Amino acid sequence: MGYWTAGQTSGNPWEKAPGDPVCEADIACDALLRERLTALLPEAAWLSEESAETPGRSEARLAWLIDPIDGTRDFVRGRAGWAISVALAQDGIVQAAALIAPARGERWWARRGGGAWRNGARLHVGAHATLAGARVPLDSLRGIDMPYTVVAKPNGIALRMAMVAANEADLVAGLRLSGEWDIAAAGLIAQEAGATVTDALGDPIRYNKADARVPGLLCGVPAVHEAALPRLRERALKLRA
Repeated sequence: MGYWTAGQTSGNPWEKAPGDPVCEADIACDALLRERLTALLPEAAWLSEESAETPGRSEARLAWLIDPIDGTRDFVRGRAGWAISVALAQDGIVQAAALIAPARGERWWARRGGGAWRNGARLHVGAHATLAGARVPLDSLRGIDMPYTVVAKPNGIALRMAMVAANEADLVAGLRLSGEWDIAAAGLIAQEAGATVTDALGDPIRYNKADARVPGLLCGVPAVHEAALPRLRERALKLRA
């Protein structure tokens, strides 16, 4: 982790756009992953947050979906809430996924139909069944009209989704557009641990689309996801109106 130091500004960051940081480590990790993964599976197209995609990418049956550092804000601040996110999709469905969180000493992986794992331990979601009291990674409950239980919130959305898989959270929800690279790996890890993962309207998420944006996210323990969906869908529809 030569680019990252706990508690210190790391990676020589700059902004791609206002409020959208990137750093040297993002670019270096992206280049390394592209070299290694392309050599491993040359026929797979490439979609990454930090580099040009393969021409005609959405027409390919196989595609790598990569976020070289999900949670760059935490990375550059010397915090541990970031991970390297790698997913392989076939015909729009993620088949294999990995999250590497070196600052936390964690490796997460999943294979469709083969379960989800962290550091060799199989993962299973919790059994919470109501919105009230559900564990949610948040900074605070300010402006939220539901008595959630606040748990630690890493900057990276992938790690927040992985918390659901590991029975450390019950719900992760949002209305903002995400890139497929943000959620592809963590989505499979959460699903293989028993979570339900959809967009904000409750629709299954397809990957390697021509438009690689995802309209919101809802990832949760099945009963909590079911309880949260009408509220999130209503807000999503209002935003679209």
